[in-house]
Amino acid sequence: MKLGVFTVLFGSQPLESALDRIVEAGIDRVEIGTGNYPGDAHCRPAELLADGAALSGFRGAISSRNLEISALSCHGNPLHPQAHVARASHETFVRTVELAERLDVSRVNLFSGCPGDSDAARYPNWVTCAWPNEYGELLEWQWREKVIPYWREQAAFAAAHGVRLGFEMHPGFVVYNPATLLRLRDACGEAIGANLDPSHLFWQGIDIETAIAELGRHGAIFHTHAKDTAIHAANAALNGVLDTVPLGEVGRRSWVFRTVGFGHGELDWRRILSALRLAGYEDVLSIEHEDALLSIDEGFRKAVAFLRSVMPSEPAMSEAWWT
Repeated sequence: MKLGVFTVLFGSQPLESALDRIVEAGIDRVEIGTGNYPGDAHCRPAELLADGAALSGFRGAISSRNLEISALSCHGNPLHPQAHVARASHETFVRTVELAERLDVSRVNLFSGCPGDSDAARYPNWVTCAWPNEYGELLEWQWREKVIPYWREQAAFAAAHGVRLGFEMHPGFVVYNPATLLRLRDACGEAIGANLDPSHLFWQGIDIETAIAELGRHGAIFHTHAKDTAIHAANAALNGVLDTVPLGEVGRRSWVFRTVGFGHGELDWRRILSALRLAGYEDVLSIEHEDALLSIDEGFRKAVAFLRSVMPSEPAMSEAWWT
């Protein structure tokens, strides 16, 4: 496996300064945001596509440091019921896929998005229960009328450009667990897969090893984030894990994002990495930092050290060893 980082962590720095810092940490791969929620501090696809010299300079800044791009990331909501929001997310997605092809990058990471409850809606409506019955009816309308038509077309577009789409299973969007990821894949084809981020699965009560095995059985793990979650036992015991307390109010929340190793220990992460290897995934672990209790510098350093201590660095033995 290779160690990578999602460079939005260093979005306040120029690209070359960020890359130098990444190289100093001994990292092999970079995941780069291209707009929407991750921002475009290091990569503006429309500008690079329109300017050959700028594109060459961008590519050279990465390759000259012996780094490789693991993925371009444009997490947004192209299904948003407000047309201007959906259009902006969609346009960023299209330019990102086109740029990925020009850079010989085979993966784009993203969110599935979430529609509203009708064509007249103003806000997304994330359905989380089956009763009363109108919730189930709404969910089926969303998938039939909005989700599948849009992503079937975009999956074909991505495949035509040699790109696979790694969906981050994120609550608040229609794809948030293995079942919904595989539903989208079944409907739209094998260009659809997962950008596996355990942090969003931990707090939902999903067993990560079981999720990896199921996704791996379908060949649906395209990319992996290295981010952790800690459960605040007292708050979760009182109020459960469906938590709308602002993320910055750490002490009041039922769960918070943490740097790897600060939510789950070495044994948990060794099991996760072993499950990935059993599922046939030997690719990048891309560090993402959203830990409100650690600075960017400390979180990054500790994540690198922790992952170096637990991740496989050499090829696995022959499968014949365990068969």
